[in-house]
Amino acid sequence: MTSWTPDSIPDLTGKSAVVTGANSGIGLPTALELARHGARVIVAARSPEKGGAAVTQILREVPGAQVEYARIDLADLASVREFAEGVGEVDLLINNAAIGMIPRQETKDGFEMQFGTNHLGHFALTGLLLPKLLARPGARVVTVSSDAHVVGRLDFGNLDLERGYGRMSAYARSKLANLLFTLELQRRAEKAGTGLISVACHPGTTATNIVKLGLLQPLFGLFFQSAEKGALPSLYAATSPAIRGGEFVGPKIKILTPSERARSEELAGRLWDVSTELTGVPFKEIAYS
Repeated sequence: MTSWTPDSIPDLTGKSAVVTGANSGIGLPTALELARHGARVIVAARSPEKGGAAVTQILREVPGAQVEYARIDLADLASVREFAEGVGEVDLLINNAAIGMIPRQETKDGFEMQFGTNHLGHFALTGLLLPKLLARPGARVVTVSSDAHVVGRLDFGNLDLERGYGRMSAYARSKLANLLFTLELQRRAEKAGTGLISVACHPGTTATNIVKLGLLQPLFGLFFQSAEKGALPSLYAATSPAIRGGEFVGPKIKILTPSERARSEELAGRLWDVSTELTGVPFKEIAYS
């Protein structure tokens, strides 16, 4: 699988893809390659200026591409709902956007910002788009996690991290939640008899805005790979015919094993129930009876 490149992506004509955070980081080359191979791509981002610039760049590199911008703020559940209502057909949902290693803040709905954006925003978006995904044969949900999930911990009595907040530990917690969600979504999709595939990926150490926010920008050229390379696991997860639901794709297109905590069905089930309560999104199409 190490020989896999974006040239290996099959023809995506007739497919529609939503990529959150596609205005920068690994989201932009992800959206670019999907568009290059024929998909209709929605650049989902908070800033109209940055989202529009991403669309312009993609059209410059792929004249005639089917690409458009739509606003979404994953830190505002009302914005997530508005975005989901405006989306048409969806074959591929790439839950890519993330923030990390910031001082403690809260989302518009009062959640700790990294958990609220990276996990709860994407949880709600996926659930709201689920009927449209299930209507498309071979639909996939790709959620970008990180190897940081290994040190993540979930304290359901302190989800807002009003006690013991740490920039990195909060980020790791959100990435653990991403993996727990990915695997539980796959379990539920299978039990419901759907063909939906849920996959996670780890881009590797990549020069993105998360690193900038983490005050590591001086190290970009020395230790961090390009966004284009960081996008490869996402693109493989989204398009490869060889992918299987529940897999965790890492750098150099290797299938990784999530931590024991990330594979806990008990923890995943509890997180799912709490996330459903907090967001008000029930995933009724694949709910356990």
